[in-house]
Amino acid sequence: MTLVRLADTRVTTILIDCHIRAAADNPNDDTPNVGRALRERLIYDKDGRPFVDAFLLSHPDQDHCGGLRKHFWLGHPDDYPDDDLDRWEKRIIIRELWSSPLVFRRRSKNHTLCDDASAFNKEARRRVKHWRDHRWASSGNRIQIMGEDVDDKTDDLRAILVKAGEWFSTIDGSSSSLFRAQLLAPAPHEDDAELEEALTKNESSVVMNMEIAPSIFTSKRTRFLVGGDAEVLIWERMWDRFEDDPQTLAYDLLLAPHHCSWHTLSWDSWSGKGENAKVSEAARNALGQAKESATIISSSKTIVDDANDPPCIRAKREYQAILKDVDGWFACTEENGSKGVLELEATSGGSVVKAVVAVAAAATSAAAAAAPRAGAVKK
Repeated sequence: MTLVRLADTRVTTILIDCHIRAAADNPNDDTPNVGRALRERLIYDKDGRPFVDAFLLSHPDQDHCGGLRKHFWLGHPDDYPDDDLDRWEKRIIIRELWSSPLVFRRRSKNHTLCDDASAFNKEARRRVKHWRDHRWASSGNRIQIMGEDVDDKTDDLRAILVKAGEWFSTIDGSSSSLFRAQLLAPAPHEDDAELEEALTKNESSVVMNMEIAPSIFTSKRTRFLVGGDAEVLIWERMWDRFEDDPQTLAYDLLLAPHHCSWHTLSWDSWSGKGENAKVSEAARNALGQAKESATIISSSKTIVDDANDPPCIRAKREYQAILKDVDGWFACTEENGSKGVLELEATSGGSVVKAVVAVAAAATSAAAAAAPRAGAVKK
């Protein structure tokens, strides 16, 4: 779960995925309460309702949308029922959904939707229908569709759709001077039926490179590359597409795809081949466009030298090798965070640094990161 807080007067918020474990509600359980940590960093509206300006679901796996129904209001804002509840129990309003139809279409008997994912899909469909009925939507009913659907199913939604390769800067109906992003995936592959059939929810993850300004007084922007659980096939295709324009994939901050999985960088099994597993040169190149002093974050439990994947020690070593040439920093939410949270701040130079509030080691596999925000603190 990643919360981006912009440096505007409103503190505009973008939430990428969520994973709020039910165990955190048990006072006798040591699972970090990342749901409360999220609420502490949100703005409340004039009616006392917590909200995020935008919520991006990278793909509908349980560990990317867990807790959605319990902690977020899914429905018309006029029907919000929690006004009489304690502020820590009120469900969070999602002013605008960012959703891809392909991540829901590419499912199978072996990749079914969990209840939270089904609820998100239902809410996305409600918002699309609302727009089709009214050709306009207010906060709480808005949706931006990330990528086209197959068979021209989204042709009439062009006003609220971002095509793969396009830039956009609107958040909840307003253009931001501190934010813009380029959508890189997913895209339908109707010209390659075999490939389209093979793509799963992971390979359909939303891949996006954001540019975030730390203040209105600098032209420097932090580039934040996110890719859900996209695996090696997608990153190889990214390199095939952008090898002649690698700046498209350049980043100051990378959220290591699929929780630092080896399958992001290789077709080989880590548990099966170990050190003999081969790195995909194309995938590594795609994920290797680190800028000077870049940061790579593994949203995962502590990474140890074992056969587990994800997170995978070999993937960590590859990312560390990428960062070595640019004097960068590799971090893990469990190892470098505090109470389940790792906070970063964008600097005026474009890089990100660890915020002073995150100083203690955390013991969590519930990954929550707040990154990046305005300001500059030294490592």
